[in-house]
Amino acid sequence: MSQQEFAKAVAEIVQIVGDAPLDAALEVRLNANVPPGSPAFQRLAALCAEGEAEGWLMAREAGGIRYGRAIKPGAEAGRFSVDVVRMRDVRGPHHVHTTGEIGAIFPLEGDPRFDGREKGWYVYGPGSDHHPTVEGGDAHILYLLPEGAIEFTGR
Repeated sequence: MSQQEFAKAVAEIVQIVGDAPLDAALEVRLNANVPPGSPAFQRLAALCAEGEAEGWLMAREAGGIRYGRAIKPGAEAGRFSVDVVRMRDVRGPHHVHTTGEIGAIFPLEGDPRFDGREKGWYVYGPGSDHHPTVEGGDAHILYLLPEGAIEFTGR
């Protein structure tokens, strides 16, 4: 049942996003409409943990990162794919967000920072790139990619 609930919860976030450009204004809007202390944010965090425990989320592991695509583009999340990773004090593989990325940081243990950011929503615009990094603890990171677009560079 949590898989269906997860899809429904993500669809609610996608409705808030709408057709907005992936930029700083969208990050502010998400953090205002679904702040970290809100029931909707906490429910998403709980569903990520349930999905991991049940084995339908983050079923793969590489380089100390558990990961998995929960929803493909064109399904419940509209134009977005939805992935969830679990990272503990690790630097992930470099990649480019060719069409941008929307993400949420759900701390599990310690005081984890994802790319230096605390619990909450972040938005990276089209063409942005990074080595996703969690320091200071353990976290689930949920992220939405327009059209599922991501380019791993090997750097």
